[in-house]
Formats: sequence, structure tokens, C-alpha cells
Amino acid sequence: MPHEILQPGVGPIHGDHYLQSLPDQITWGYVPSLTAQPVLRMRSGETVTVDGVSHEGILEDQGRDPAAYFSSKGVPADQVLKDAIAIAAGYSRTQRDFNVDGPHVVTGPIYVDGAAPGDVLKVEMLSFMPRVPYGVISSRHGKGALPRLAGGSVPAGITLDEIMPPVGTDGRSTGIPTQYGNVSIFTPVKSGSGGAVGTMPGGAGREVRFPLRPFMGITGVAFSASTTLTDPALNSIPPNLGGGNVDINLLTVGSTFYLPVYADGALFYTGDPHMAMGSGEVALTAMEGSVRATFRLTVCKPGSGDAPSVAFHYPFAETRDAWVPIGLSDPGSSPGAARNSDLNIAMRRAVVNALDFLQNDRGMDRAVAYAYLSAAADFEVSQVVDRTTGVHGVIQKSHFAD
Repeated sequence: MPHEILQPGVGPIHGDHYLQSLPDQITWGYVPSLTAQPVLRMRSGETVTVDGVSHEGILEDQGRDPAAYFSSKGVPADQVLKDAIAIAAGYSRTQRDFNVDGPHVVTGPIYVDGAAPGDVLKVEMLSFMPRVPYGVISSRHGKGALPRLAGGSVPAGITLDEIMPPVGTDGRSTGIPTQYGNVSIFTPVKSGSGGAVGTMPGGAGREVRFPLRPFMGITGVAFSASTTLTDPALNSIPPNLGGGNVDINLLTVGSTFYLPVYADGALFYTGDPHMAMGSGEVALTAMEGSVRATFRLTVCKPGSGDAPSVAFHYPFAETRDAWVPIGLSDPGSSPGAARNSDLNIAMRRAVVNALDFLQNDRGMDRAVAYAYLSAAADFEVSQVVDRTTGVHGVIQKSHFAD
């Protein structure tokens, strides 16, 4: 944790470039299109620091007034971020619709010189600094792993009594977001023996403490064409083949994310800062909290060997210790079409991408690679809450040491 509140322009800024989340440099609830106008231009291989702003505390069901919301949780006025206040009060690029729009504050896009369709943008995660010593974890009606479905039906595998938040508190019929009965858990950050920890009541007077692992839930490049900022294809919630809201908790400092490029300049964007997240993100959100993120953005050309072969058509990640093939249940759904959230589809795609990587990049026989994955690789649920669900594999690099 930094020793100060990272207000805009305050504290360490590690990148060659610095991008604030000003109201005219963000889209609220939507990601940039293939024809979006960039808010920053940089050369391949340079670094950029972005002031990520969390949507929690500024949303309509929380009053759209972060100063008042966080004051009610005991946060001093000087610890509420000025850019969060400015966005909540002054964002006017689109007319907000809480029931339709995504919640995320998305910053960008950034034009990377030399990037062209068919390339890969290599995104190296260099630093993630929490900007404030608190976060929020939210559960909202009709969302999360235990939702009440449209029309009041119950998902397979659970009963009406097992829906969260409880059905009896569902006030969506009022049409007034502050009366929807959504639950937000304010989560202070404290010092622990191994570093900063998130804290919440653990029952019987005890406290639950868990380590922070900051990362950006949204990291992507433009993928969809649109002539309007609020085209459903640009909604910030579902991830796609350009990345976006993939919510993979391994994408912390030291990791690398490879994204296929679909637009000149790649048009990189980021948002949805997390301080900590469990695989699955079952309640709907992670520990959401504003984070200052620094990335290195590098263009990789076909045939250069600078990116995994899979990454030229599908997002792919790696950490210091592992390769991370990714599968999405519905990465390119057409606007207006029903979105497929079947985790089995995401799992199959993650396995196919893992096989393609091991065969094409590591030279393994495909049948042998399939057996290896079954014996020694892990496949984890990335998230089940973003309409398009995700699974990612974890292939340990140490298994392939020479």
C-alpha cells in the first residue's frame, strides 16, 4: 500500500505516460469500438500509468455520490478520490441506465503505434498500487452465481430459498436503484503480518483477513464495430476475443496478457480495478477498489515468435511460473443474441487452446499433450458472473524445464 491517498497526479507514477480517468477520457459501462478516438498515443514498448477508478461507491444503487457514500462508512473526505467524485457528478458522454449499462469505469482507448489487425498486443503488468485503503464487495439481485432469473424463475441446482441476496429483499420492481435491495460490503484495508489485507466481520466477534492481490479486471483492445457509444456489443460486462472483462486473478504484477489486435493502433483500454478476487467471483464483484496500474504495451508481429501462436486469434496469458490458456463461453456473440453462459463451452475452449499451444509452440504430440493436461495441469473457473463465463488453464513452466 502507498503511504498516501493516490489522488490524481499525487504519488508515484511509474510509466512513460500518465492517463487519468477524467470524465471525457472514460466510458462508463461500455468499452471502446474499432473506430473510437484515442485519448493517448504511445510507441510500442513504452509504458503507461493509468489511474483506475472503481465503480463501487459511485453507482446509482449506492446513491451516485461517493463523498456521501464513503462518508457513511467512516471514510474521511480527503480519502475519497476526486476523480471518482467528478465522474459521478459530471459524466455526460452517455445517458446512464443502471438497468442496462455495464457498471465499469473504462479508461482509454490508447493508440499504440505500429499495431495493425492481425498483430498481438503484449500487455505486461508492471505495478498495481491501491489508491485508497478500502474497497467494496457487492451482491446484486439477478446477478452472481445464485441469481433470481428473469420472470422470477430459479436456476437449476438451487431452490428459491438459496438465491442471494434473499428474494424477500428484491426491490427491482420499484425501478429505483437505491431500493433494489442490493448488498454492498465495505471492506477496509489493514496491515497484516505479510502485508496489506482486506478485512470484514467473521462472526462471533472475529474478523476475516485475506491478502490483497491487486489487478485490473478489464484489460482489452477494441473488438466490436459500432457507431454509438452505448451499442450492446460494447457493454463492459461480457469479455470477448479482444479481452475486456476477463476477470482472471492471475493477471497480477509480473504477468503478461496477449491480445489479438483488430484495429489500427490496437486501441487498448482498462478498468474494473480489483484489490482481491477469488476464482469464480461468485457474489458478482471482487473486492473492488481504485488502483493505479502501470503497463508496458508492445506490438508483436506474426512470425516474430514474440507471442504464443494462440494469441493471434484468442486471448492468452502467462505468469512468471505458468502459461495460462483461456476459454470463454461466448466470446463473439452478435448484438441482441442470447448470450451463452455455459461453463462447459468455456472449459472445452480452454483445453483446445492449451492443446494448440503445447502442440504448436512446445512441439508436443497432441495426444500426449491431452494426457499431460489431464495429469498435471489445472483448469480453474475465472468467473461465472459476466454473462460470458470463463475458464483458464494453468500449465506450470517448471514441467518443461530443460
